[in-house]
Amino acid sequence: MSQFKLIMLSAMYENGGNTTHRLLDGHPELYVYPFESQVGTGAGSDSLSSVVPLRYRWPEFPSDVTPEQAYEMFWDEELKTLLRVPGRSKFKDCGLTMDEKKRKASFVKHCQGKPQNRATFVEAYYRSTFDAWENYNHTGEEKYHVGYNPAQGLDTDKIFADFPDAHVIHVVRNPYSGYSDTSKRPFPLSTKKYAWLWNWCQHYALTYQKKYAGNFHIVRFEDIVNDTKGTMEKLLNDMGLPFSENCLHASFNKTKLEEVYPWGTIRIPTSEVNISTANELNTEQKKEIQSESFIMQNALGYEGFLENHLS
Repeated sequence: MSQFKLIMLSAMYENGGNTTHRLLDGHPELYVYPFESQVGTGAGSDSLSSVVPLRYRWPEFPSDVTPEQAYEMFWDEELKTLLRVPGRSKFKDCGLTMDEKKRKASFVKHCQGKPQNRATFVEAYYRSTFDAWENYNHTGEEKYHVGYNPAQGLDTDKIFADFPDAHVIHVVRNPYSGYSDTSKRPFPLSTKKYAWLWNWCQHYALTYQKKYAGNFHIVRFEDIVNDTKGTMEKLLNDMGLPFSENCLHASFNKTKLEEVYPWGTIRIPTSEVNISTANELNTEQKKEIQSESFIMQNALGYEGFLENHLS
């Protein structure tokens, strides 16, 4: 049986997934994927396909796929763009050094002698990344591989089917701040569509927290920025990991970042910025989000958030 240990991060758009990903980066026992994992492939389609981009889904593969083909099927846009056309990557100055040919060769090697299935390919995907990352700051204590995809929690059943001992972390942020940051994108969702997709993700998360008790964890972005040490200490403890002071600040390849951007839209993860971001919305937008998502807000401790925090 494989000894591969996986921690998968999930979050609705602009809910703090990238921030949490970067906070975990410094932990000595974690191999943290450099960018969004984007493990989705073009194979397979279901009821969520029209709502969530394929790159954010758990992968599917044809039964006759080869390891070489499987490697190419992983979406992995952010890392593959950096490796193939670095000048077009928003991470071109991050300093990562990797030979993609060596990564692919390592991927194929990790698949040898194993069932050619989804679990094998996902494990190879993560292991080969760190095999080929030439200037990765190894500690020698790494135990878990950590990935992150927006809305990945919607595929929690598939994740645990492949890796029963995995952990899934779902990060939730108040929908006002989340929508405010999302609306800055070139093609933002409408207020109502964002609120309903936010509802959907949180409903799944609350369901899976009960279904996979002890392995599915919900953490609020507000708790991360209000009490970083207490929140990260509890989260790590719940996964059987010791606390590390390195998880008190965002980092990349274990080097401290002054801001999370370009990893995420949230540049400075503080309570003050979180509230001011929400207050960039106009009164009509705030009221619409409140009316469309108040049930899930109440379920996650955001009851009265509009009245108590927003002007």
